Amino acid sequence: MPTARIVIVGGGFAGYYAAKTLEKIADPAVEIVLINTTDYFLYLPLLPEVAAGVLEPRRVCVSLPKQLPRTRLELGTVDVIDLPGRRVSWLGPEGDRGELGYDRLILAAGSVNRLLPIPGIAENAHGFRSLSEALYLRDHITRQLELAAATDDQQERDERCTFVVVGAGYTGTEVAAQGQLFTERLAKQLPALARQRMRWMILDTAKRVLPELDQRLSDTADRVLRQRQVEVRMGQSVEEAMTNCVRLTTGEEVRTRSLIWCVGVRPDPLVGSVELKTERGRLVVDEYLTVPGHPEVFAAGDCAAVPDLTRPGQLTGMTAQHAQRQGKRVARNVFASLRSGGATRKPYRHHDLGFVVDLGGRAAAANPLNIPLSGVPAKTVTRGYHLLSLPGSRIRTANDWALNTVLPPQAVQLGLVRSAAVPLDSDELPARR
Repeated sequence: MPTARIVIVGGGFAGYYAAKTLEKIADPAVEIVLINTTDYFLYLPLLPEVAAGVLEPRRVCVSLPKQLPRTRLELGTVDVIDLPGRRVSWLGPEGDRGELGYDRLILAAGSVNRLLPIPGIAENAHGFRSLSEALYLRDHITRQLELAAATDDQQERDERCTFVVVGAGYTGTEVAAQGQLFTERLAKQLPALARQRMRWMILDTAKRVLPELDQRLSDTADRVLRQRQVEVRMGQSVEEAMTNCVRLTTGEEVRTRSLIWCVGVRPDPLVGSVELKTERGRLVVDEYLTVPGHPEVFAAGDCAAVPDLTRPGQLTGMTAQHAQRQGKRVARNVFASLRSGGATRKPYRHHDLGFVVDLGGRAAAANPLNIPLSGVPAKTVTRGYHLLSLPGSRIRTANDWALNTVLPPQAVQLGLVRSAAVPLDSDELPARR
């Protein structure tokens, strides 16, 4: 019989590293349960390379059963948390229901696409937050160019070869940079598009790309995008989205069949269903990642409003770097609470070690330990960082990168994901990733 049961909701960066750390430090009698919608941990930072055909999908999927042999994996979407009864309930992948009690609960449900009240966005934009969305976007871009090559209607061809990315943050910048190279390579395989312009546009209401990062990283990314003829439109956004056209806030209409939504994320809808205090949509926790008034409940990652002790009065950012480290810290604090009533708990405190942005080809921007880098040095640091951070598939990932330098990726439609399977609106709990 287990001496205690720790239930973790969500297998993203925070949940995965919480389980991984607990396996190392917890007594064998402590039962660890992870409830997640998939049997893999998704390494999100490399998702743009999957969409661009540089990496195969399995490279960014880390098997939870293989990496967490001591953890009991339950496949499903948690939709009910009974705080007084200390129980969680979930909907399984085949419509079955499961329920389990807990001694300690770690909420690490993560985040989903953030929508804005703009007409037509939910119906006509493509999100970029999950593996399904990345695979769908890869097929969609390939299909647009193949259909463009098959038509003699120049207006239709221009529409299909125009791609609008909304959001110039980390994800949007990488998607635009990688996507431009992808369409350039694909167009070379379609003789009918030999003289066709591949038009990419990136929009954001901010004053510069990568507004949350260092100015030097922003300048490097901006320069690379413009050198590749990507239209960088700062201070602009979408006012209305239609099937084959978007109207910008400037009044300009851009004819396109591809609107890619990368405006950021919001906490998982599960947060709103739990009767706990929130801040900016995230669960309020103290510096020990404990929910006030519920010493048995902890939260980490994008769904938690973790106070940033390095910047008093601020919350930690919704980044993979914070989620990973919070996952490790929450695991140690949970175990400490079981052993000694929390006497050995430690607060979460982390200084950013820098960021890396892969811009495709030989281009990248990085500032490890606040040392600004660009070009090949930044590329080396960026790929080295990802290989060290990726829990599995390192050799296969490095091999894909090596082959991509000498052989162009094969661009074909896999047809594995239909548009109905990747709705941008994720208010419903079962839509969670």
